[in-house]
Amino acid sequence: MTIGQIDRRNFLQFSAATMAAFLVPGGALPVQAGTVSHGLSVFGDLRYPAHFKAFDYVNPEAPVGGKIAMTAPNWTFNQNPQTFNTFNSFILKGDAPPRMERCFDSLMVRAFDEPDAVYGLVAESAQVSADGNFVIFKIRPEARFHDGSVLNAEDVAFSLNTLKEKGHPIISQSIKEMVSATAPDEHTVTVAFSGNHSRQLPLLVATLPIFSKAYYTRYKFEASTLTPPLSSGPYMVGRYEIGRFIEYSKVENYWAKDLPVKKGHNNFQVIRLDFFRDRQATFEAFKKGRLTFHEEFSSKTWATEYNFPALTEGRVVKKEFAIRLPSGAQGWFLNTRREKLSDPKVRKALGYAFDFEWSNVALFYDLYTRTQSYFENSTMKAVGLPSQAELALLAPYKQDLPEEVFGEAIIQPISNGSGQDRVLLKEASVLLEEAGYERSGEQLVGPDGKQLEVEFLSNSPAFERIVLPYIKNLRLLGIEANLRVVDPAQFQKRLDDFDYDIVGHRFSLRPTLGPSIRNFWTSDSADTFGSYNLSGIKMPVVDDLVEKALNAASREEMITAARALDRVLRAGYYWVPQWFKAFHTVAVWDMFGIPNDMPAFDFPVETTWWVDLEKAAHIDMEN
Repeated sequence: MTIGQIDRRNFLQFSAATMAAFLVPGGALPVQAGTVSHGLSVFGDLRYPAHFKAFDYVNPEAPVGGKIAMTAPNWTFNQNPQTFNTFNSFILKGDAPPRMERCFDSLMVRAFDEPDAVYGLVAESAQVSADGNFVIFKIRPEARFHDGSVLNAEDVAFSLNTLKEKGHPIISQSIKEMVSATAPDEHTVTVAFSGNHSRQLPLLVATLPIFSKAYYTRYKFEASTLTPPLSSGPYMVGRYEIGRFIEYSKVENYWAKDLPVKKGHNNFQVIRLDFFRDRQATFEAFKKGRLTFHEEFSSKTWATEYNFPALTEGRVVKKEFAIRLPSGAQGWFLNTRREKLSDPKVRKALGYAFDFEWSNVALFYDLYTRTQSYFENSTMKAVGLPSQAELALLAPYKQDLPEEVFGEAIIQPISNGSGQDRVLLKEASVLLEEAGYERSGEQLVGPDGKQLEVEFLSNSPAFERIVLPYIKNLRLLGIEANLRVVDPAQFQKRLDDFDYDIVGHRFSLRPTLGPSIRNFWTSDSADTFGSYNLSGIKMPVVDDLVEKALNAASREEMITAARALDRVLRAGYYWVPQWFKAFHTVAVWDMFGIPNDMPAFDFPVETTWWVDLEKAAHIDMEN
């Protein structure tokens, strides 16, 4: 699942070919000092000139209208794909529906055919100071909230400062090196940075939601509420039933609809999200046409259950879209805050008990590849022996690191595919003995005289068929292992409070690393409730390598730091890696228009597809 999920599709990457000509000191952006620009990037020039008409990956003439109905394939912050009880998506409290971010504008928006470029939306331009510690944004005078009130510089400054002070930890921690945001006049925002900030931070700040300062003088920003907030984006909250569905309705008089960054976007009149507690109910709703788009994450279903009448009649079609970006880190994360999981030998042993090769054939229909890296399917993945540049970064910490870090990059053991590889289970037993555990009958007993017990936490019974064979192998080792399935709200609460032994999750990273990675692995995030540091990693070398990656002067330096970081994390055995596939498996009711070229760094279905009325009529779908 995601993130995201930190949002699993907002991935970025870029070429550094012309970066050197624009470098400025510290954490500055590679924009020539004093230049007023229509966009910003991290490592190079902008693809689109100042007066471009539309992004290349959209259809500027796409018709507007109709509806897409779906469940959320990804989500972020406090959003929950199975239920909701608040419309405040940018705080820790409550469960918000995915896609609330569609209701809010930002200073700039990303171009998904570039890895790390943003272009002006509310801000018509940006200017970076010579030292890189200030960015001045000029606000478009025509920007408006949905009630017709002016969106001005004070709203922007209020929003950024409020998010730093009261926003969801994923946001507040990511922008902690933003010192202040001020509004010297109605159309100017000056954002100050500490000088220790990453190159990505100004871009992140430029893409955060903007709130109405006047609205939040009447309402508490930090309150969980079912009153849809005043917003300014292309959609607003429409019809909804709490915990069942929400519809986002297109704003007819949206102030920015004719800007180049919005041309060809937001073509659906309604984006509807339905909420289900289990996968099978979701699939049945799709088969009946209640949902019209469905991204399938079950290999068993994809391989064996797409044989219903609407598909055989051609009204539903299966599609596969190549994933041309990092696949992310998906696995079972082991909570080292628990004493029983604090020893890396114990964690390594737990990994030996998972038989991926058997699972892939018996359960996944051979659709997946084993995940090995936190940066899987990207140039940041560590392979083979470390380079000299990597060794230089690791050398100051050599005495504190296991020898494995300096050898071949760690890969997961390959089983014999039997589902119960005795050789690997024997190796796991040896590791557990070295960690101080002894076998007492059928139980594995620790120095405290108690049997080792672990619990897998999940919010869906769909994982039972995968987890239960794994649990069987753990029990063969004498470990009392169990799966606990809880409701979505309880799951999120326990996740936020780090109240679990083992939890399955997926994180996706952008090709250009941003401040959000501090929330995954750094010491500060390990103690911040609601962070994504699920394993509780606290290592000075990790903290240092994260900062090295974020403050790299070139893409090559960033990749080197990421590879060194990957080696350290993998040698810590903080997770049991799962699997990935290099394509999106999607089924749709055949009623949509799709741009000819999907962008390389995102999968923007809701924002760039449209309803094709002829196709909809052909399959007799009302929309």
